[in-house]
Amino acid sequence: MTAQNVQNANTAATHEKKAAPSGGVIASKSALTPMMAQYLDIKAGAGDALLFYRMGDFYELFFDDAVEAAATLDITLTKRGKHGGEDIPMCGVPWHSHESYLARLIKAGFKVAICEQTEDPAEAKKRGSKSVVKREIVRVVTPGTLTEETLLDAHQNNYLVALAIGARGAASLAWADVSTGELGVRQTSIDHFLTDLAALSPSELVAPESSIYTDEEDHPWSEKIAEAGEKIAVTARPDGEFAPRQGERRLTEMFEIATLDGFGDFAPGERGALGALLSYVALTQVGKAPAFRAPRRTETGHLMAIDEATRASLEILGTQQGGQSGSLFSAVNQTVTGPGARLLASRLAAPLVDPIQINARLDAVDYFFGGSARCDDVRAVLSETPDMARALSRLTLGRGGPRDLQAIRDGLISAQKLSVLIADAGETMAAPTAIEAARGALVGARGDDFSALLQRLREALLDEAPLLARDGGFIAKGFDPGLDNVCVLRDESRRLIAGMEADYKDLTGVKSLKVKHNNVLGYFVETPPTQGDRLMAAPLNETFIHRQTLASAVRFTTTSLADLDAKIARARDEALARELEIFGALVAAVSAQSEAIAAAADAIAALDIAAAGAHLARVENHVRPIVDDSRAFHIEAGRHPVVEQAVRRSGGAAFIANDCALTDAADGAALLLLVTGPNMAGKSTFLRQNALMAILAQAGLFVPAAAAHIGVADRVFSRVGASDDLARGRSTFMVEMVETAAILHQASERSLVILDEIGRGTSTYDGMSIAWATAEHLHSVNRCRGLFATHYHELTQLSETMPRLKNVSMRVREWKGDVVFLHEVIEGPADRSYGVAVARLAGLPAPVVKRASDVLKLLEESRRGGPGVDALPLFAAREKPAAAAPGDEAGRDDGDKQDGEGAALIDALADLDPDAMSPRDALDALYRLKSLSETS
Repeated sequence: MTAQNVQNANTAATHEKKAAPSGGVIASKSALTPMMAQYLDIKAGAGDALLFYRMGDFYELFFDDAVEAAATLDITLTKRGKHGGEDIPMCGVPWHSHESYLARLIKAGFKVAICEQTEDPAEAKKRGSKSVVKREIVRVVTPGTLTEETLLDAHQNNYLVALAIGARGAASLAWADVSTGELGVRQTSIDHFLTDLAALSPSELVAPESSIYTDEEDHPWSEKIAEAGEKIAVTARPDGEFAPRQGERRLTEMFEIATLDGFGDFAPGERGALGALLSYVALTQVGKAPAFRAPRRTETGHLMAIDEATRASLEILGTQQGGQSGSLFSAVNQTVTGPGARLLASRLAAPLVDPIQINARLDAVDYFFGGSARCDDVRAVLSETPDMARALSRLTLGRGGPRDLQAIRDGLISAQKLSVLIADAGETMAAPTAIEAARGALVGARGDDFSALLQRLREALLDEAPLLARDGGFIAKGFDPGLDNVCVLRDESRRLIAGMEADYKDLTGVKSLKVKHNNVLGYFVETPPTQGDRLMAAPLNETFIHRQTLASAVRFTTTSLADLDAKIARARDEALARELEIFGALVAAVSAQSEAIAAAADAIAALDIAAAGAHLARVENHVRPIVDDSRAFHIEAGRHPVVEQAVRRSGGAAFIANDCALTDAADGAALLLLVTGPNMAGKSTFLRQNALMAILAQAGLFVPAAAAHIGVADRVFSRVGASDDLARGRSTFMVEMVETAAILHQASERSLVILDEIGRGTSTYDGMSIAWATAEHLHSVNRCRGLFATHYHELTQLSETMPRLKNVSMRVREWKGDVVFLHEVIEGPADRSYGVAVARLAGLPAPVVKRASDVLKLLEESRRGGPGVDALPLFAAREKPAAAAPGDEAGRDDGDKQDGEGAALIDALADLDPDAMSPRDALDALYRLKSLSETS
């Protein structure tokens, strides 16, 4: 785990709470101010969370919390009073704009406990002048429990996950999106945990403390959880919260049912995970809970497994640089609602493996693809539809406002329109099951289009409303007669005050007299100093009561003005109280139908993704794939959806489409295609586009091809690209080998594997040997469909002994000494790699390119039996002169001469100390040796 995430792992049972200030010593309460004593009491219950302590218009932080927050937020660290003889560190953030600061703290890995004033200051004063306003923690904000619109990505779910660990490596994962009420559970294992977790991409993981804080270095789960903690926050909770019996009790209490049988047959571990999850939500929300839907159980093996390395390699939801632009999601996302985008991301992250379910999704896309006018009408309504799911969650948590009620109102209006559009489409094809199911949810559980609730919301709410209910002014005139009565005085106060001002001007004859207002005096009469004496003299002093004299004005009040001021204030308070009462009633009415509203929100998301898929298919020329239970993989004129769009935006030539057949047409046997050709020719693009083709098809979307037949893949593996993992001490080659090992151990006959340049991180012969053995294992042991790109041309010989291995290559043309990449895949191996030509294109200096060409030529001659590497000074070994035979006088003179010349060179070489030479010294020495050689 990272340092940030380690501090997020907290437990109340076995680890000390960070309640004390620096040094951990709390002075006696008598030495503290009442406010600071209250702060320390509340902080003791906040655990390791930073405490946002509400004081007026600010959230203040003290002691270590202040030090950490100030450093993270880059705000001023001040001090307030003393504690234990030392200054108390302090910093604060404005209450009205705290969310931006909160977002930065959460992103930095902190949790934040929100402590609010729960009492009117006036009530506190009644208990004594030194009484402190009552405060309580109303919520603990963590990465996995966010609900604020400003803190969430509208296009991504924000999942909180709980892990319940069973025996012999078995486990269960429960997940929830607190911002939408989604709740799910599935079984997993220690081997599949990280892959299943990656499919959810959660923000926070809740795990048993025994799996994190343990003295056993070889605890089977600690390493896996630590690896997860490198990317997400990890929170430890007492092991008892993961008990199945406690989980069952939590579930039955939350959903107010006697038994879980109606929800499905949950295993003990699944009940434990769900219980721990709901317990943590209740803890952070201080007893409140969103409108959770019934937990959805995902069967093991019902989703395509995609490990984290493959997700990063294929850039499914985000690029390797961390952004969305350039990812598969960004390329195919044509949704127009937040819920639709989240559903699309979820489907791409976890494609299906059941052909029946996949084709049901494809039917829904086809329904809109077959009627462009219907599709456009539905998308027009969807584009005006707010995010009902998140608005509903905030309302049921007591955190919503008038705009959330407006979102429910406008969302239900859209639901009505959509149900009518689908019913009255006059389509030539029958609506598929998925569309009919969506339409059923749009009209509500009672089939009444939510008419009564919708009418009430329409009549009650103004079109313009404040963010917070306490600001008032959001209930429409005519909805509540009692409110209308008290609003008359509040809303017409300006006219009444203007009338009194005119009367006072006439009475006093002071034309510059004004009636004004401030928070201290309320309403008052103000005159210039030169006119003040007139109002203080009889008989006007009987009407005007002097209140304040300033250098620039004299201020008075009157009995009538004071009475009106009191009435206006009372009316304002009464109006706000009545509005809050109506707001509460409206929230209760919405909450009463929360399950049906949530179902309608889900239906809107499903329609959005179906219509978006059809729109994408029309705009980008995608086709419906044939998806079945076979092992077929035949793509005709396939294209990479991301690269194609990038090429078009750059104004380049059209993307070159390519066929791909990974199954034999005669017997349906899986094929392994060995792809050769130069860099920059499009090998990696070809590999990736076919893996993405399977993901798109099994997610229920059309694919970028002229035709496609894809038998479902249980897993997709991708090993493309190179990177190191220095944090774990892994070199680039080690990472490559670890990922390759995972593929070879896990790929089945139904898997799809793409591998690029296996073995390139080590020596030529080592790398080629590993690549050779890997290809053999994929072909003969895994027997999966696959694409294997390599620069080791020796591997092309494998097709002679492996019947299901086929050679294909990237077509290249040479023109006047330059190489032209055609980006076409053709049958047969490449004749060479064209690496030197690519180096020339990259801009290597001409002498380097020339020298590389010469070396390459000699190496190739060596391979054919020519002089080859021996002719290269780099590789040629110096031969020792043969000793002259005794009595061989004939050759002695020539030999002595040659020996003398060679000795001079040898002596010069012996005098060199390479380790002590600078590059310049080495170059000078080389020239001296060359000169000596020429002289000799």
